[in-house]
Amino acid sequence: MHGANYRVGNGQPYTRKKYIKGKPQIKIAKFYGGKKDGDYDFCVQLCSSQKMQIRHMAIESARLSANKAIETVTGETGYYSTLRVYPHILLRENKMISTAGADRLSEGMRGAFGKAVSLAARIEIGQVIMEAHVKKEHLEAAKKALHGASVKLPCTPMLKVIPLKVAA
Repeated sequence: MHGANYRVGNGQPYTRKKYIKGKPQIKIAKFYGGKKDGDYDFCVQLCSSQKMQIRHMAIESARLSANKAIETVTGETGYYSTLRVYPHILLRENKMISTAGADRLSEGMRGAFGKAVSLAARIEIGQVIMEAHVKKEHLEAAKKALHGASVKLPCTPMLKVIPLKVAA
């Protein structure tokens, strides 16, 4: 099904993975990127502007996009990025047959619980999705990179810039 069908997180979250056979694997490769112990001046945060669910494919796509854009400007050790959400929620789909003669084979809505097909993270308003720590000279590149990453997400997030050092 389309990702738009899973945007609204209504109902109780379905997270108990130990009871499910054939659960989907998480597609997020890394939650951290760059050099952690650096002397950074700013933290640029990508914050949610609405309450919704974001699938793990969209989170990974946004992470790759942002890290690649920042890394081309700063190098591998000139930044530190973190994903601040984890896709806990299992998304299910009741697959229907749509070929000729399907009416004789399909059960319709009988036993329509569905199979686990994907994972998602529930996001609240103002929650930080991703953040990047950069030096002062790379601030504009980080903002541009996180704006490019926000295109991959199903909502239009806000950018917050937080100074890490107090100006003297």
